[in-house]
Amino acid sequence: MDTSENPRIAVLGGGPGGLTLARVLHQNGIPCTVFEREGSVVARPQGGTLDMQAETGQVALRTAGLLAEFLARSRPEGQDGRMLDKTGKVLLDHRADPDDQEKPEIDRGQLRTLLLDSLAPGTVRWHSDVREITENRSGGYQIHLADGTSQVADVVVGADGAWSKVRPLLSSATPEYTGVTFVEIHLDDVDEHHPDLAELVGNGSMFALSDNKGLLAQRNSGSHVRVYAALRVPEEWSRTCGIDFADPVAARPALRAYFADWAPELRALIGAGDTEFVPRPLYALPFPHTWGAGQPGVTLLGDAAHLMSPFSGLGANLAMLDGAELGTALAEAITAGTSVCDAITRYESVMQPRGAEAAEGAARGIDIAISADAPLGALKFLGEDA
Repeated sequence: MDTSENPRIAVLGGGPGGLTLARVLHQNGIPCTVFEREGSVVARPQGGTLDMQAETGQVALRTAGLLAEFLARSRPEGQDGRMLDKTGKVLLDHRADPDDQEKPEIDRGQLRTLLLDSLAPGTVRWHSDVREITENRSGGYQIHLADGTSQVADVVVGADGAWSKVRPLLSSATPEYTGVTFVEIHLDDVDEHHPDLAELVGNGSMFALSDNKGLLAQRNSGSHVRVYAALRVPEEWSRTCGIDFADPVAARPALRAYFADWAPELRALIGAGDTEFVPRPLYALPFPHTWGAGQPGVTLLGDAAHLMSPFSGLGANLAMLDGAELGTALAEAITAGTSVCDAITRYESVMQPRGAEAAEGAARGIDIAISADAPLGALKFLGEDA
């Protein structure tokens, strides 16, 4: 496909990056189809809170015409952050100004709803589990779904995350285990039922780091806190450690044992969870992740292009910036009648080095935070005194 006349655009993945791309195309009168495996926006919990940074995520939202709506829903106080050691000693306590808009927080679900509500009805095709993408002899690509149906597209964008079905068309790279596993724990109604923990976490995020471990907590909206117990363990640990994570009664003492010499108030973050615990091994793509000319009309954005650990704080921000820039490039090419393939190449020439730089920072961040000398190394990295 060498021209841009009325291309059929398929976006695989209805996360923040794919939806931002769809929104920017919609603003320019260009239709696309977003293939999303989930059945609806409420099919599952959407994850924790995100900061939208002024130079990345907020740029994408401004391009999409949604910045004002985002700011109205965001939580500037979510920028507060505390760092502790395993004794509970507070080493860093940052309080954001009430009018600070550098990187306000928003729940993932709220952000996704904001983006979905901005699209034309029918843009997202729910219950669309993509199994394979094949090249058609007559041009374009066939997107094969689990239900046996398929759809043809001229442009295919992989916004489908870590285990992207689109990536193999361009690259042989696969995610690699970072050496760290999170165990996710949910605390509901913390202000009423766990006021001591609510005070410990504060309005934003709390990081307690020591001995190749961490207890990380984020306040979400609705008096909800997500806790992540971080451990530097083998990749198969969640399957071989003997903890039944689906049974919180059994999982609580078993997981607390890994933090036996930590302060009681920190260990209480593990003991207060009432729902099942969710182990999440963390993966990242090798960096820099680049590819050549690849397949014409095929590209990647977000985690499909530059999966990294959450210790960059940039995953969703970059995915949305990718989506906004790709949408702008495609819209300009289609409107001008110039080559969509050239537009994709220009987009990739900016996206790939930017993603590589962020991925390198994320790798350094996880190695500093979950390390033997934490939190001292983390404080030094941030330019703070212990």
